[in-house]
Amino acid sequence: QVQLVESGGGLVQAGDSLRLSCTASVRTFTTYVIGWFRQTPGKEREFVAAIKWSGRRSQYADSIKDRFTISRDNAENTVYLQMNSLKPEDTAVYYCARRMTAYYSGTSYGLSSDYDYWGQGTQVTVSA
Repeated sequence: QVQLVESGGGLVQAGDSLRLSCTASVRTFTTYVIGWFRQTPGKEREFVAAIKWSGRRSQYADSIKDRFTISRDNAENTVYLQMNSLKPEDTAVYYCARRMTAYYSGTSYGLSSDYDYWGQGTQVTVSA
């Protein structure tokens, strides 16, 4: 059973930074694409960023490009999302998830239906 645990959320002001962490319970985490999604009430879950199992490729949503950076430390079974220059519209619950298919070599990272294991989410609130 794969468990993903997010941490690092909180209440910050516009322009501040936060770093979210996603830690997995199993070693095989290192062979999967890991993604970050976010969701606000009444809206669908939105893709934020994802990183290849090797760490050599990442994708970002246009809305956060140049402000957020995804990285991973496979030795620690952890993926990070560094969020800078936060805006009120970044307020959401942030989820990390594991994409299906070990050693996935394709380029499709943005569909939530392609992810099979999800964390419980961490709230990020950005005040104006």
